[in-house]
Amino acid sequence: MAQFDLIVIGAGPGGYVCAIRAAQLGLKVAVAEGRETLGGTCLNVGCIPSKALLHATHSLHEAQENFEKMGLIGAKPKVDWQKMLAYKDDVIGQNTKGIEFLFKKNKVTWLKGWAGIPEAGKVRVGDETHEAKHIVIASGSEPASLPGVEIDEKTVVTSTGALALDKLPKKMVVIGGGVIGLEMGSVYARLGTDVTVIEYLDRLIPGNDAEVAKTFQRILKKQGMDFILGAAVQGVTVKRGKATVAYQLRKDDSEHTLETDCVLVATGRKPFTQGLGLDKLGVKMTQRGQIATDGHWATSVKGIYAIGDVIEGPMLAHKAEDEGMAVAEMLAGQAGHVNYGVIPGVIYTTPEVASVGETEESLKEAGRAFKVGKFSFMGNGRAKAVFQGEGFVKILADAETDRILGAHVIGPMAGDLIHEVCVAMEFGASAEDLARTCHAHPTFSEAMREAALACGDGAIHA
Repeated sequence: MAQFDLIVIGAGPGGYVCAIRAAQLGLKVAVAEGRETLGGTCLNVGCIPSKALLHATHSLHEAQENFEKMGLIGAKPKVDWQKMLAYKDDVIGQNTKGIEFLFKKNKVTWLKGWAGIPEAGKVRVGDETHEAKHIVIASGSEPASLPGVEIDEKTVVTSTGALALDKLPKKMVVIGGGVIGLEMGSVYARLGTDVTVIEYLDRLIPGNDAEVAKTFQRILKKQGMDFILGAAVQGVTVKRGKATVAYQLRKDDSEHTLETDCVLVATGRKPFTQGLGLDKLGVKMTQRGQIATDGHWATSVKGIYAIGDVIEGPMLAHKAEDEGMAVAEMLAGQAGHVNYGVIPGVIYTTPEVASVGETEESLKEAGRAFKVGKFSFMGNGRAKAVFQGEGFVKILADAETDRILGAHVIGPMAGDLIHEVCVAMEFGASAEDLARTCHAHPTFSEAMREAALACGDGAIHA
């Protein structure tokens, strides 16, 4: 029976980061992972492969729409779908092998197989049981579905199946107007698929800034995507490789159907805790099926902790990474901490959408006085040069103190630009602090400074 200071269950972003950090701090660490490769959903069938396809299809769009405008004349590129999938798989392989290298470098043991916890302090992997002073559950999440919708990963697919379709569909229906649905829908729309998004609510990307969501929908519609909002999907039937989606409009209860070649079910994710034996252990769960934890990621069973998608909070890889780092540091005798008020969210379409902190809606609901600084990318020289002048930056600051409370960006490189505000918020900076910081010209980041200036006397280029 092998003995460890820490056994982490799950080698996704939360799990592998927790393990590596703990090993760096001197703990003897093992990670139990049942996949053939490390990296969890994110590296294998999530964040990384989807970004590869987003990059490939954005490059296709640039060649088809913008090359000629820049004087780049030549035959329009053709799509070799199987080669594009091979490129995506190569990107996955590079990243997962990179985690294996990091495990070896930091002397983290990979226990290959699916794990269970027979009792506190013990982890069973296959026929072997290992002892651990501490156990961290980082088993992640799996796609959620809807009643009346049966997943076959061929015609009716989750994001996993959407990353590996045998051929490009002529038509696709995406159920769900959130991050996953819009990213994958964008991929296929650029490849020539007729994409229709059906969303239960009356708007896209719930939880995000409402003005950003409205602008985002308008831009995606110009790119060829269609939207049916305020619609409840009643079921999906499959016959001879085709699917029929039945839905009901909430405004008048009218019933409709839509025929398609492929249905992508993107209605969110749910914690994956199958086979861990949590019921028998007496681990307390929330009403939504998540593992309940205290303020230090400890479960109701002593010595067992949980992080990432299996606990409350946004299901984001970087949120899991932060929690993994914090737990590792705490178990090593340090003071682990996560600032949940400064966790950015990004949608990697073109344009990108990024946000952090409060929205106008949340501040109004809280009754907090605030001011808004907004700047359009049409006033940014760099953005116009790359045909991405649509979109804007919005910064929200306290009306009295000028402290930055949140930011929302739709435009080029939004996922990178948002971190300027994240750092500012982490240190309690004001909008004026950001506005008085010199930004290189010409860069997209100047739009952030202009929005900060707009919180005061006004932007220069507006």
